Amino acid sequence: MFRLAHISDIHLGPLPALSVLELASKRITGFVNWHRNRRRHLFPNTLGLLMDDLERRNPDHLAITGDLVNLAAAVEIDTVACWLSDVGKPENVSVVPGNHDAYVPGAYERSCRAWYPYMRGDEAPADWNAGSPVFPYMRVRGNVALIGCSTAVATPPFAASGYFGRRQARATVDLLQAAGKAGLFRVVMIHHPPIRGATSFHKRMIGIRRFAATISSGGAELVLHGHTHFNTVHWLRGPTGGQVPVVGIASASQGPGGHKPPAAYNLFEISGEPGRWNLMRERYELDALGSGVALAETTRFPSEE
Repeated sequence: MFRLAHISDIHLGPLPALSVLELASKRITGFVNWHRNRRRHLFPNTLGLLMDDLERRNPDHLAITGDLVNLAAAVEIDTVACWLSDVGKPENVSVVPGNHDAYVPGAYERSCRAWYPYMRGDEAPADWNAGSPVFPYMRVRGNVALIGCSTAVATPPFAASGYFGRRQARATVDLLQAAGKAGLFRVVMIHHPPIRGATSFHKRMIGIRRFAATISSGGAELVLHGHTHFNTVHWLRGPTGGQVPVVGIASASQGPGGHKPPAAYNLFEISGEPGRWNLMRERYELDALGSGVALAETTRFPSEE
């Protein structure tokens, strides 16, 4: 049995002091939004409680599906790199970026360079290369293939959309098919929900139909995403006509009492073999007082076949 934990939307705080030059961009809207809204509900101690509880469960691997920073300032990106080193070794933690990690032009490349050890596929070069695409990547751990995709792109002010393009779709299909032929349980990680209507228009994923075709062509057993800050389950059609679960999770830093659900993480138990996979999920959530984490839901997912 393989135990996979899933968290998302870290939004590691507090927000650092930024220069006038750094704020002379889209960051000014995010800066105002943080001080008017997010800082009231996103608390570092919440993330600490969640990670302490997750560590006690001792999962085999941790998937993080984006938005590790807030405004993608250089100091934030470096702070997250230090945080990741505390969370676990690169071989035990897999990361994909979110829209906040590519908040302004140039931030995506800085994030990928700083966090590359946690985004490097098994067959990828040891060192980050600005001229080579990082995504999609594939890591094989036991009988599980973790396939990381990116929807992170810099967007104009008041937009938080993502993009899944043709090149990445073709490469993802190839990885999914190869993993399927190898008899592996395939987990796709992506930030934006690949489901129409799952979020508002200005936060949507461009390329939803393309991603659905990728799953129906390549095959997968599980898709993980973040972005919405909600605990959700949707479904995509698999190659044989069955349903592939698409699971979202609340922000890992969300405190209690807000209009979004409190911080949570998913813990998946994967067992079985091709054609007879077993997938169980336990969702652990911050309690109403914000003082501890407890089991909130248990789900058994049907096999795609």
